[in-house]
Amino acid sequence: MTHRPLGVGVVGAGRVGAVLAAALGAAGHTVVAAAGESDASRARITALLPGVPNEKPTAVARACDVLLLTVPDDMLGNVVSMLAASGALREGQYVVHTSGRHGLAVLEPAREVGARVVAMHPAMTFTGTEVDLDRLRGCVFGLTAGTDERATAEALVADLGGRPMWVPEEMRTLYHAGLAHGANHLVTLVTEAMEMLAAAGADDPSGTLRPLLTAALDNALAHGDAALTGPIVRGDAGTVEAHLDDLLANAPQTLPSYVAMARATLDRAVTDGRLLPIRALKIHDLLARASVAAATAAGPTTTRATYLS
Repeated sequence: MTHRPLGVGVVGAGRVGAVLAAALGAAGHTVVAAAGESDASRARITALLPGVPNEKPTAVARACDVLLLTVPDDMLGNVVSMLAASGALREGQYVVHTSGRHGLAVLEPAREVGARVVAMHPAMTFTGTEVDLDRLRGCVFGLTAGTDERATAEALVADLGGRPMWVPEEMRTLYHAGLAHGANHLVTLVTEAMEMLAAAGADDPSGTLRPLLTAALDNALAHGDAALTGPIVRGDAGTVEAHLDDLLANAPQTLPSYVAMARATLDRAVTDGRLLPIRALKIHDLLARASVAAATAAGPTTTRATYLS
């Protein structure tokens, strides 16, 4: 452990909170209390934090040196305000939230009563089980903290087995958008690709995609746009047109995202000079017509068509 043992409390014992508290406990700190209301949170406390009492948030806050706030983004401000107003926070205590979107501003009520505030977001998806403990090793944590809190923030990340990435307060939302776009939207993209393959008759869509996607992800992380392959980069308008026709006929729910990603890919291929503008224009027109066809087929009351309009 990189500093003296601390008493850790967690408010919001969801997938993230229970795992981080367990990891800090394994690093030598003492998890003194947790707060979780749902059946799932109670089960996580039992499984990952055996012997740790499940208390009210105010009791957790009063009992600890480091308070982890691992509640949903939209609840965070209200939770901090409630804890500060109730007198549960104290001078010198560390109040640490794990939101990617928020920085230090949301913790202002805690700072006003003398607490030391830190934003510490793990750039990882969580299952809320012991599996996550190993995955924390090497995980990047997006940190935002004042000068006096930086050393302790980095020490906590080190105890979690992670790596610090300092994010300016004004860039927190952009940082989080990059993670959400890469991870959350990837899940949607992969799920829709599996739906397409299932509609084509594949009996194991995930197994079919796994080698291809693993290689594509590794190449993209290593080489960026240079890793792009496929009909759009080659300018194969006929293939793109055939894709669009078949998707409209057999998997129309996937067409809007295919069109959106195809447009983005097209722009990148033109910008880096891999595709001549005259060939790109033909594909652009095909995508525009497909977008109209998808909206017409979906109808005005469909949620997807409404968002795309």
